[in-house]
Amino acid sequence: MAAFSLRTESLLDRADAVCRQRNANLTELRRHLLGLILDSASPTGAYEVLDQLRQTRRGAVPPTVYRTLDFLLDQGLIHKIERLSAFVGCVAGCSDNGTHTHEPQFLICHTCGRVIELRNDEVSAAVGRAANEVGFSVAGAIIEAEGLCRMCETATKGRPRTD
Repeated sequence: MAAFSLRTESLLDRADAVCRQRNANLTELRRHLLGLILDSASPTGAYEVLDQLRQTRRGAVPPTVYRTLDFLLDQGLIHKIERLSAFVGCVAGCSDNGTHTHEPQFLICHTCGRVIELRNDEVSAAVGRAANEVGFSVAGAIIEAEGLCRMCETATKGRPRTD
């Protein structure tokens, strides 16, 4: 089994507690896959996770990974970044009683691929108000905005222009 960072191990313990509260089972495989996603520095695609998983579980196959990802999504332990078709761990979304408590917004750097998860209730409320104005009831929303992170913007400003 892979050794994860202390931060990831702490988040995995919290995820296990959330699953127990929901009478769900965070199996060894589910915990391992979640750990791989949480330990990753950037969003991770299903086949990247499969490749990592095969280092310790030679028989790992895509359906197993997809079923596990579905479980983690259903439990609110990860989010799918649709634009990237990749997954990130959810580190802020579960309350103490195990319910998922937010609709995330993501900022995606188109230069380095870094993803920052926001939790801004005003953004969610604005989407809800706009939907209500046109007679639509929002069941859930994930917002993805693309641009430059601070590090890439700083690096870009320091380069001479080539145009």
